[in-house]
Amino acid sequence: MANNKIIGREYEQSLINNYLESKKSELVAVYGRRRVGKTYLIRSLFDNQFDFAFTGLYNVTRAVLLAQFQRSLERFSGKHVGRLKDWFVAFGALRDYLETLTKDRIVVFLDEIPWMDTPKSNFLAAFGQFWNDWASTRQNFKLFVCGSATTWMLSKFIGDKGGIYGRVCRPIWLAPFSLGETERFLKEIKGMEMSRHQLLQVYMIMGGIPYYLDMLIKGIPLNVCIDDLFFKQGAPLRTEFDFLFRSLFNDSRIYRNIVEMLATKMKGMTRQEMLEALDMKEGGTLTEVLDNLVKCDFIRRYTAIGKRERDMMYQLTDLFSLFYIKFVARNNGQDEHLWSKLSGKGQMTSWSGYAFEQVCLHHLHQIKDALSIGGVVSNIHSWNCKPFTDPNGIKWKGAQIDLLIDRADEVINLCEIKYVSDKFVIDADYEERLRSRATLFRNVTKTKKALHHTFITTYGVAQNIHSGIVQSEVTIDQLFG
Repeated sequence: MANNKIIGREYEQSLINNYLESKKSELVAVYGRRRVGKTYLIRSLFDNQFDFAFTGLYNVTRAVLLAQFQRSLERFSGKHVGRLKDWFVAFGALRDYLETLTKDRIVVFLDEIPWMDTPKSNFLAAFGQFWNDWASTRQNFKLFVCGSATTWMLSKFIGDKGGIYGRVCRPIWLAPFSLGETERFLKEIKGMEMSRHQLLQVYMIMGGIPYYLDMLIKGIPLNVCIDDLFFKQGAPLRTEFDFLFRSLFNDSRIYRNIVEMLATKMKGMTRQEMLEALDMKEGGTLTEVLDNLVKCDFIRRYTAIGKRERDMMYQLTDLFSLFYIKFVARNNGQDEHLWSKLSGKGQMTSWSGYAFEQVCLHHLHQIKDALSIGGVVSNIHSWNCKPFTDPNGIKWKGAQIDLLIDRADEVINLCEIKYVSDKFVIDADYEERLRSRATLFRNVTKTKKALHHTFITTYGVAQNIHSGIVQSEVTIDQLFG
């Protein structure tokens, strides 16, 4: 079963089909960032043909949820269902209805399941009893669940230590679209023809989230679309950032504070630096928050080559959040045409350079394929070195490399990531800087591997007498691979 209305997701569709066609009961959990298309994937694959389906509601009481669950049961069964006083009764009523069905396969879909787990509701206990005592014994039963609250899905459901421990047959993480999938979505679903530079700009703003991409309107210039979506009075994405955090995390304030702080530190911060900046005491709270933000794809955690684990860096990688914090949060509705007016300005230039770096980190697979090293085992690092004087009295300038590909075939790619409007020009000073940096890197790290200068740019490197230092290139066209 495949659906040509679905862009990408081939691997996920294949997984779902495998579990659908198996000869035993299956519990499949689909999770991922809010607005990434989890519900659309399941509903489109099944063409909305379920034997029962229910969607949790955000920030409502258990009584309201149970009343809505009752109405869904009545709609699917065609029979009156008495008042459901708790989730044990609710799942018992669902079981009674499903037992009346005489079908080769029964498919149930529970969407936004984290929102059903209200405080003291015993939802998970009731769900566990339903699955263990009845659903898991039915060879023809397939239960699909979705949830945007990634931390809840991973810790309380997929990683549950109680009644449903180990019961999820397969967790499926749904990632945002890649650049290539974004291009296909806008062309095939929206009928929009864009240059790849325009598509890159869209991606740097919206981060490959289908729900946001679907808001773009054919025939309206991109700058105007962005103004309408983010800066115009009543703009639909103006309040999205706040709701995003409130819907994902119980204590959204500290999560927002960390994301907003990291947006000002483009190279990232250590845990200790964040403790000091937030004036927090040592303990497990910050560790838990950072872990949750990593799981929800808002930030990444990485170690600079040669550094210890305690020097782990945290960096904001969610492109939508970065754009919102840099431009929307500070606008306060004062200028409805801000984005159109910012074109070419310094504030936009600094943002676009960092956003492009993050796009590249989201497309490491495509970068490796472009370098013909997709099959080579490699590790991704960054590297920085402050100015110092060595034991021989030689003074070294500091240096930083944002992306290193440390390969098992005895090569390290020293990657330069440059977002420019034309081919990047290397002059004599820049060539000397690259050579000095490579020498410093070798002396500090003591590596014996070959060092290759790699440029990842929008349109490539201009050929001149200094460009020979570049051993390999990747352009935005190859990021769409």
